[in-house]
Amino acid sequence: MRVVIIWREGEDYSRTVSDWLRDFERRTGKQLESYSPDDGGGLSLCRAYDIVEYPTMMALGDDGSLLQMWRGASMPRIDEVVYYLLNN
Repeated sequence: MRVVIIWREGEDYSRTVSDWLRDFERRTGKQLESYSPDDGGGLSLCRAYDIVEYPTMMALGDDGSLLQMWRGASMPRIDEVVYYLLNN
């Protein structure tokens, strides 16, 4: 499993996301895959999973299946996200 986040720097929510990602890394020692919707990898994820709202965080199965999606600036609890990383 993997967890990815798609977001843009310089937006109203950017500080919230960067603080959350920093806290996540500090608490878990893990980094999430982070993409911009304007770059190749992020753009292809947005198309594949029909993402139009940012930030969006997704837990994906090994086969690419969508297991969980969190949308908007209200970030999920860190333990919710860790669950998907530990079950890898």
